[in-house]
Formats: sequence, C-alpha cells, structure tokens
Amino acid sequence: MITVKAPGKLYIAGEYAVVETGFPAILVALNQFVTVTVKESGDYGSIYSQQYRENSLLWKREGNHMVFDNRDNPFHYILSAIKLTETYAQEIGKKMKCYHLRIDSDLDSPDGKKYGLGSSAAVTVATVKALCHFYNLPMTKSRLFKLAAIAHLDIQGNGSLGDIAASVYGGWIAYNSFDRNWLKKARHRYSLTALIDRKWPQLNVELLTPPKELSLLIGWTGSPASTSHLVDAVGLKKAEQVKNYQKFLHDSRACLKRMIKGFQTKSLATIKEEIRRNRKLLQSLGVLSDVQIETPLLHALCETAEKFGGASKTSGAGGGDCGIVLINDSSNTQALLANWKEVGIEPLDLHVHRVND
Repeated sequence: MITVKAPGKLYIAGEYAVVETGFPAILVALNQFVTVTVKESGDYGSIYSQQYRENSLLWKREGNHMVFDNRDNPFHYILSAIKLTETYAQEIGKKMKCYHLRIDSDLDSPDGKKYGLGSSAAVTVATVKALCHFYNLPMTKSRLFKLAAIAHLDIQGNGSLGDIAASVYGGWIAYNSFDRNWLKKARHRYSLTALIDRKWPQLNVELLTPPKELSLLIGWTGSPASTSHLVDAVGLKKAEQVKNYQKFLHDSRACLKRMIKGFQTKSLATIKEEIRRNRKLLQSLGVLSDVQIETPLLHALCETAEKFGGASKTSGAGGGDCGIVLINDSSNTQALLANWKEVGIEPLDLHVHRVND
C-alpha cells in the first residue's frame, strides 16, 4: 500500500494579478493535508473519500480505460488527476492496474467548515503523487507540478495554479504564473511526457526563507468564498477598466518584487510595508471591479491586527475565507487573537509546512 500527503496553502500576497501570465505571488504551504492511499486490487477498483462517504465510486477496467458504475460524482479533480497520470504512465510503457484509492482530508473541519486552504489543489497533487509512486513513474517536483496543474486546470478552467505550486514545493514560495494560452496550444503539439519535461514560458518557483522573527497568524471569517467565481467577476470588469487594471498589475508586480527582496534580505519591516501596500491595491481592485474582496469581517480582522503592530490583508480571492497577519513574534499575539474571537473571527492554529521529498 502506498500513502502520500499534500499540504494546503494560503496566499500571502499577489492575488488576482497572479492569474496573468508571468505575474508574481507569494504563498505558504500549511500543516493541514490531503492524504491519498493506493492499494492494488483484483478485477475492480474503488475511490473512497471520508468527505463523500455516500458517493464512493466503484470502477472496472476495459483495456486501459476506467469504467464507472455511476456517473454523478463529486470527484472531478481526483478523476482528472488519475486520467493525466495514467496517460503519462501509458506513454512510458506501464501496464494499467486496478486499485483502491482512498482520500482523507483535514483541510476542512470535521463539521464541514471550509477554510479556503486549497483542498482541490491538494487532492489533485496528492492523487498524482500517489499514482506516480504506484506505477513507479519517474517524478520530480517540476513534473509533479505540471501534471497536477494540467489536471486542475482541466476542471477549474481559470486561476494561476499557485495553490498547486504551494502544495508541491511546500514552505514559503514566490510563484510566477505560466502562459496558459501557450499550454493550450502545446497540448496539441507534444506528448504529455514531452510537455512536462519542457520549460513552460514564464513559470518560476522560488523558495523563500522568512526572517526568524516573522510570525504568521491566520484568521477565518466563517464565510466560505468561491475563488473561481470571484476571479471570473474581476475578469469581466477588467475589459471595461483596461487602464486602471493595467495600473493595478504594474503596481502589484512592483510591490511583490520589493516584498521578495524583503525575504531575501530578511527585512521584516520591508515585508510588512509591502503587505500593507498589497492590501490597498486589492481594495482598489475591488472598487474598480465592483467585487467585495475585503468583507466587513475581513476588514475588522485586518484593522485589529494593525492595532497590535501586525501587517494584515485578505488571503486569496477574499470575499470571505481567511485573512493573514505578519507580525514580530515578540508582539502580544494572544491579545490580538482574543480580540478576533470577540468579533467572531476564528484563529486557525496552523503552521508553515516544508516538503522534503
């Protein structure tokens, strides 16, 4: 039996701009995971998730194809990951097998709360990783990212795939999104094996080391948000606000470059200054696109953190989910967290996770 896990993520800065080719963002991987186990079976296989117990899937092989007993299922990302990984396996001559695949996740709470930690990305990465081990496929982090990115993009249709990168590489990362139009054309030109070994235009992942005194706090507003819907909504408005949107992109890139430099020089003051600048940029984007990125509770989360000396902003698409605070570890964080609880914000006891293998 093979067992692998992939961490969840949070965006630190660079949201929305990162969906454009070559624009940077900073993310962290967190110590909450999707775990996938694969066990070879006889003449049929299964896919089981603790989150969807009533919708477990049974399937059989007809040649190299998976044939399912029921068509209506919630496992779209898992099935996409299986399809891509098995295509890769077949291209390099591996024989298809039946297996039982089980998914366990602690990215959402046991009572169903969705924290916005990138569960679809983590389950995609974990499924690809598990099947690469199962079929003994040659695998690097670069190949794992590319397989999982294609599988995820096939289902979601938009987004930067930064959450895939965080789940693959772990820790703190600076991520530049790749050219998705190039990828669309390249998939018709190259085999999958050749495609994942090629350099993807604009794609870049850099591991960052934070200053030792930096402490990351995460607060959850209790309101889940749909990233793809929010990204779509901003996308509709950017065509009407071309000049303002281009200024947002330019300012976001400059902000992220300075923030990355802050990590490289271990300057917490620089990082905090740029976090505050990035918050203002996202607020302006919300105004020009008529999308509520910073909700009232996220606003309260940020303003409270500022009173205690932290630099704070929304994380990810906003509209709910989480806010983050970067603060000196000598600050009175317990008082800050107590203040959050008073206004209905749930502090999440999460830490940055580094991926070793």
